[in-house]
Amino acid sequence: MSQAPHPCNTLELADTPNAVPWARLHTADLLSRWGVPAEAAQTVQLLVSELVTNAVQHPQEQGKETEVSILSSRNASQTFELTLEMLWDAVRVSVWDRDERPPVLKEVGAEAESGRGILIVAMMSRTWGCRPAVGIPGKVVWAEVGLLPVGRVGDDERAVGPPGRPPSAEPGIPRAAPANPNLLGRMLVGVREL
Repeated sequence: MSQAPHPCNTLELADTPNAVPWARLHTADLLSRWGVPAEAAQTVQLLVSELVTNAVQHPQEQGKETEVSILSSRNASQTFELTLEMLWDAVRVSVWDRDERPPVLKEVGAEAESGRGILIVAMMSRTWGCRPAVGIPGKVVWAEVGLLPVGRVGDDERAVGPPGRPPSAEPGIPRAAPANPNLLGRMLVGVREL
């Protein structure tokens, strides 16, 4: 007996500033239709915001060395893809962009105005990572938000995991970083003010 495929949705966006709100709205609508609990849906939307922001900002930083006229910069937008997938116990967010440089997990001060995106992804997801895109240039940055109550994740996750799926604690797959409550609180206050 075969299982039904996981719900999966891919949205193509231009790497322009309005991509972030569009991605958040799309994510909220999709997760609502999939019946994702509100708390997990909020976390997924936060991760979508951070990963989409990186896809919009960082490829543009790569080309800042060359001067571009205002008219040609309007046509310089490229596309990237946001994929949301409902797993049996999590929602996976994946963002493909054309920039081959992997994201960098940096330590930033509490007063820094930027540079926290991947730190937020690491702290708010149960696992995350980056891999080269297959058959096309660029990379895919992904993160998973668990749907099980916090007390059930860990040893129980391996005991009830579906056949053929590697356990989350597999070597080489980044785990969420231990959260510094003070820094996390300051970051979330900053995010809410956006």
